[in-house]
Parts: sequence; structure tokens; C-alpha cells
Amino acid sequence: MIERGRVVFAGAAADLGVVASHEDGVESLSGRPIPPEADEEILVDGFLLPGVVDRHVHIALAAPAAVLAGGVTAVRDLGWPPEDVLPLAQASESPSFDGPLIRAVGPMITCRGGYPTGSGWAPPGTGLEVSGAEEAATAAERTLDESGTGVVKVALNAEAGPTLRDDELVAVCDAAHARRAIVTAHAQGAGQVERALGAGVDELAHAPWSEELSDDLLQSLARSMRIVSTLDIHSYGRDTPELRIATDNVRRFLAAGGTVAYGTDLGNGPIPVGIHPGEAWHLHRSGMSVEEVLRAMTFRPLAPGEPGDVVALGGNPMHDLTALGDVRLVLREGRRTS
Repeated sequence: MIERGRVVFAGAAADLGVVASHEDGVESLSGRPIPPEADEEILVDGFLLPGVVDRHVHIALAAPAAVLAGGVTAVRDLGWPPEDVLPLAQASESPSFDGPLIRAVGPMITCRGGYPTGSGWAPPGTGLEVSGAEEAATAAERTLDESGTGVVKVALNAEAGPTLRDDELVAVCDAAHARRAIVTAHAQGAGQVERALGAGVDELAHAPWSEELSDDLLQSLARSMRIVSTLDIHSYGRDTPELRIATDNVRRFLAAGGTVAYGTDLGNGPIPVGIHPGEAWHLHRSGMSVEEVLRAMTFRPLAPGEPGDVVALGGNPMHDLTALGDVRLVLREGRRTS
């Protein structure tokens, strides 16, 4: 924790990304120095951590500038028409972009008439409909070529309509894996998580909430998949049956050795822009230590050659996770954003 530190660009970090400092300056510097004309001394009283990454957003449903000002320096958009979101992602490559770095998968691959087609929140083009294994594989290759993210998303929402057939789902996974890419899935409805596991899906875009998963299934998931949390979309500050099911699934997944990444599904209801302390609390209640929660939330390390993405908080989240909501300063690639 920094009692009073002089920040010029990203500093060296301990395991948790806490930048050691004193009144005379940061003890050691790393990252990419900012240009001399932008150089400045910034006095902060608080706790510094690497920039936060939200691994599940729909950035078009939020204001990018507010997301960055709230402490999130990188996001992964998991479903939007490519003609709209991919140019925005390209623009975000510039450090002067008023928003976080954006990685976008483009559309979700789905079957004819499957989710998210017909959903009120999703504009036309959010779902890429396919029919047959060959068409599914081609769609995976096309989305990877267009997005450059190394991630394909598939929709397996049986509660909203039809879903991809097993051979189509396997074809997407095989095509992605042939390119060393990963497949993330929206799995909703009885049996959809099992189908994702069997086909070779690498990640669940949401903590499973539509059914209580067996311990055996969770142990298998823990060996081959990561889960993106998105727990508060079932809560918004309330206790709900869906939240309890999802939290219990995550707790047992973690106990089995699984990995959980921080994601909020920003754009889905009243999820706050920027760092979401409520999501962090849900992760903590699921069995993650505070250190593990911070690891799940942070982006790239503060280390030589890495972007200088730094967030200064008004308090120490190691003592109280609500401090994550008190963002005092954000640096993106060593540049002050506010």
C-alpha cells in the first residue's frame, strides 16, 4: 500500500501487483515510459494495483470513457455485430483512446433461430447462425480471422430456443483449436454444460446458474475449463435462487481446483461501469481469498516491457473489498486518463 507515492509511469510490483513506494518516489520503475511531453508527477494516497480487466462485457451498452475512469483498463466483448464492435476495438489500440483496451469476439455462433437472435438486447448480427458442421467450422474460422482475438463464442441457451447440434459444436471447437484459439460458451439450460465439456469448449462465459451441477461434473470442468464469474447479474444486490446456485457451483468448482476469471456481463441490467466491488464480493464469498480475487481481476503485470496500466484506490482492498469502488487515479499505458 502506498502511503504517499510519486508515480511517473508503471512501477515494479510484488506478487499481487502492489507498487512499493515512499515520499521520494517509486522504488523501481518498469513498463513503458510515457513520452517526455506527457511526463508528470502524480501524488497519490492509497493502494496501487495493475489495471483491471473485465472478461465479459458488451461495450456498446456502456460508455467506454466511464469504464476506463472506473478503473477497468481492458475489456473483452463477448458478443456484438462485428461491423460495429471491431472498428471500436481497433480504435482502442491507441493509448489516447478514451476508454479501455477492447478485445472483441464479434458475433456468437448459434444455430438457425437460436439465442441471441430475437433477443431484445441484441441487435441483428449479434448471432451468426449456422447449419451443419462444415458451416459451423467456417464460421469459427471467419470470426477468428475478423476479430484477431483468438476467442470464439458459441451460444448454448436451451431456455431461449434451439441450440447447436453436437457435431456443429465439435466442429467449432476443432476449428478453433486448430488455430490455437479458445472457445467460450454461454451455457444455459439442463445438460448444456455437459455438452460444452464433451465438445471441448475451453471456457464458460457465465458461472452456471440454471442448474446445480454434480461434483463429478465440476471436477471434470476444473481440469479443462475456466469460468468467467458474472455472478451479480443474478443479484444486483439481492439474494436470489439463481445467485445461490451459481455461487455454490463456483465454490465447488474452485474446491476442485478450477480457475475463475472476473467478468461482469456489463450491459446486462444495472451493472456499474468500471470496477464492480459487488462482483468481487461474490467471488470472495464463493471461497476465493482476497489475494485470489485481485489476481482474477487484474490484467497484465506491472513488469518491464508491459503496458503501464495502473489503478490507484483510496483504500486498501486487502482490508476491505469495497475500496475497489474508490478509484482515485487510472493510468493506461503510462498515461493519465483523468
